[in-house]
Order: sequence, then C-alpha cells, then structure tokens
Amino acid sequence: MPAIDLARRIVELAEDKKAADIQLLDLTGLTTMADYFVIASGGSERQLDAIADGIISGMRDEKVHAFGREGTAASHWVLVDFGSVVVHVFTPPERDYYQLEKAWSEAKTILRVQ
Repeated sequence: MPAIDLARRIVELAEDKKAADIQLLDLTGLTTMADYFVIASGGSERQLDAIADGIISGMRDEKVHAFGREGTAASHWVLVDFGSVVVHVFTPPERDYYQLEKAWSEAKTILRVQ
C-alpha cells in the first residue's frame, strides 16, 4: 500500500474512534524516519488505547502490520510505527507540551480533521 494511502486510511480509523484534531503531515524530504506523521488527540487514557488499538486492528484487517507500539495510555502518549507512517496519539496537555506540529513546521499539512 502506498504510504499516502496508508496514512489516509489511518486518519479514517482514528476518526472512527472519535479522535480529535487529527493532522496528517507530509515529511517527505525532511527526514528518513518516516514519510508521514498522523497526529491525533484523545480525551482520556481509555480513548488513547481505543484509538491506537483501532488503528492497529483496522490495518491488520487490511494485512498491514505495525512495526511497533511505544508508550502507554497512562503516559498520555502512544506511538504506533508503520514504517513510512508514524502515528502519535496524545492527550491534549501532552500534545500542547510536545508541539510536534511546531517542531515539524516545515512539513506540509495534507489534511486536518477538527
């Protein structure tokens, strides 16, 4: 699956789990670690797990497996690595603290779902 299609599908799966403020950033040419970041927020620890689990399960159904999952809902930040696409799911305070969108301000925003 092309990286952009993978990223867009991940956004859809995050939406299905009611993730908030979803952003898809194009990192192409800025780093070799990934082509895209999907950044989303969840309102509680339970929702962070639901969003991450929903993305992993939904992609597994499409025969795409995550390389890894880091963090826990208790840490208020869960990262799921699909190779060309890295997913960050935060609670709002941690998202405000880490400001990934600002750190990667040179990245093009492909879409934003409020």
